[in-house]
Amino acid sequence: MKCSFITLPLSLILLESAFPVALAAPPRQPDKTVECEILVIGGGLAGAAAAYEGLLAGKTVCLTEITDWVGGQVSSQGVSALDERTTQRQRQFFSRGYLELRERIKRKYGKLNPGECWVSVACFIPSDGHKFVFSMLENAEKRGRGKLKWFPSTVVKELGITPPNPPVYGGGQEGNGKLIESAIAIQHNPAKNTPPLNTEPLSQTIEDAYRYENSSRFDKTIIRFLPLKRTKKSQTTQPTNWYVLDATETGEIIALADVPYRLGIDPRSHLEPSGANDTGDPYCTQGYTYTFAMEATKEPQTHQMPPFYSRYSPYYSFEAKRFNFASIFTYRRIWSNPNAPKELKIRSRETFGVTPPKPGDISMQNWTWGNDYRPGTAQDNLIYTREQLQALGQLQPSGWMGGLRVESLRGGEELSQGYFYWLVAGTTDSQLGDGVKQPHPNNRYLTGLNSPMGTVHGLSKYPYIREGRRIIGRPAWGHPEGFTLWEVDISRKNFREDYYRNNLSTEQYRRLWALLSGLNATAVIREALSPEQVKERSRSAIYPDSVGIGHYTIDFHPCLAKSPPETPGNQGYPNEAMAASQSYPFQIPLRAMIPQKIDNMLIAGKSIATSHSAAAAYRVHSFEWSVGAAAGTTAAFALENNLMPYQLVEQLPRQQPQLEALQRRLQQNGNPTAFPDTSIFNEFGKNWQ
Repeated sequence: MKCSFITLPLSLILLESAFPVALAAPPRQPDKTVECEILVIGGGLAGAAAAYEGLLAGKTVCLTEITDWVGGQVSSQGVSALDERTTQRQRQFFSRGYLELRERIKRKYGKLNPGECWVSVACFIPSDGHKFVFSMLENAEKRGRGKLKWFPSTVVKELGITPPNPPVYGGGQEGNGKLIESAIAIQHNPAKNTPPLNTEPLSQTIEDAYRYENSSRFDKTIIRFLPLKRTKKSQTTQPTNWYVLDATETGEIIALADVPYRLGIDPRSHLEPSGANDTGDPYCTQGYTYTFAMEATKEPQTHQMPPFYSRYSPYYSFEAKRFNFASIFTYRRIWSNPNAPKELKIRSRETFGVTPPKPGDISMQNWTWGNDYRPGTAQDNLIYTREQLQALGQLQPSGWMGGLRVESLRGGEELSQGYFYWLVAGTTDSQLGDGVKQPHPNNRYLTGLNSPMGTVHGLSKYPYIREGRRIIGRPAWGHPEGFTLWEVDISRKNFREDYYRNNLSTEQYRRLWALLSGLNATAVIREALSPEQVKERSRSAIYPDSVGIGHYTIDFHPCLAKSPPETPGNQGYPNEAMAASQSYPFQIPLRAMIPQKIDNMLIAGKSIATSHSAAAAYRVHSFEWSVGAAAGTTAAFALENNLMPYQLVEQLPRQQPQLEALQRRLQQNGNPTAFPDTSIFNEFGKNWQ
């Protein structure tokens, strides 16, 4: 069956390009050389989970992170409110490391929800999130007798990608033979007599962090990462001495390595039936958010209007009439003052069943029409496309600067700081009109290195990124143009709506229902059954190479149609959120984690092979941990068994004994690869809420 997505524009798919033969020479010799068996680039939840499992497997793990905190969403990005689905939470059906994280939260505070928020059953202080996760890594190092080499405030600048000598490991048809053989990174620390890290927001420091030279702000340490040396005997049988895992928030390493990927909206097809249009759009990725913390006070505070406030004030809104200041404050309240007077602890309908804000309460703000920054055009997109990177010289030797538009980072920072002023002093509402918003001066903006965000400026150290670059997996059975997880694989959407019959061709509509019909697919393709006669399956797609699980709503924070995004009256990109719906509990196939071109690289975060719509579900906390655990375990398994990850899946759908051994290891270690009762013969997903 020929898939329609082969019509993707060149702006969405990377073309073949020349790989650097060796690293470009830094301006000075590296200050140190560090060896490891698993190099994890990115210290968010996925990177932490990969390191955790690698350490428990007894491996030497190098972990780099652009900030000085590990944990990503629960720490440096400030999103310390765990996004979970009801049934999965009730059954505690999560990876072992994620369960340990939840237990550490409960142990610290005496309960899982010290913030008494209503968005989640677990809301807590981001600075504690870093402590929880780092302590877990230290404990895993001891238990597994591995070795952790932690590199905070570190970015990868160069990759040494070279074709190997004629492979001695058999290769296989899908083996590309290219390997990452070295990496050069830059670690930055404050220069003498300068303020500490986290004094300035990211937009003011990121370009400096990617430059080799010392600056008035930073002293730099240049680090060369190399595979751990092995004995001569093992080197003759080992296809690689290490694995490199991209666990960055935006897919930095897949861009730097120049492997095929997608960015932004995918064209509408039978696989992505809710796609916004027939062409796609690489500039429209989901909005990102600089979170901040605010504290309710007994007395009114004095607030100074930011100089840029008038630029962003037309954007802010409560969004819907059911929301107000109290409900938004308590939505992600991360600390509820236990010493408040009893008369202030009465639950309220106004705050969705929790107590209203009380003096001493702390709220973390993450609100769509508040501090979500949502650029979506070629003039303001945050994550540069490959064409933009080429034009900027970032794909040239020593040219990599992180792949992000600094002006958009700055816009997100200003929007967030302005949003606090709107909450406490604003009287406008872009969606609900006049007379809705009233000032609430009894609140203060929390800043300082000891504040919940750990920054002098009060913003999160890094924005919460909902969507980055997404690899295109290798060609596989049923996926001739490259493995991808699509909307149709997980969605509970009602695809009988007129929208789909009206916007898909007759052939696309039939192919859509062939996929939705489960065991009746062949009959639909042969037109023995019409789409109207098909009973839709009540589960997600099932994969023989599943190595992890996830479950969350297909949830959009859409980009905005006009540039800049704060333009008065701006609205969401037309039809971008059409795919928004509940999903069935889903799986993480190993094929979605294996990039093209490079054999010793795995994807350990949101940059796995998903479509724009599927990515909206494959992005939350427990998924990140599950995919990271799968990546770390797979890397350790491959090293121990002298094979490459692609060899585990290249003969699918034939039975693969080594793949099954990996899956058993994951399951025995408490990392589920399937939900209970998963089978093509039942509808296990319909009862999972």
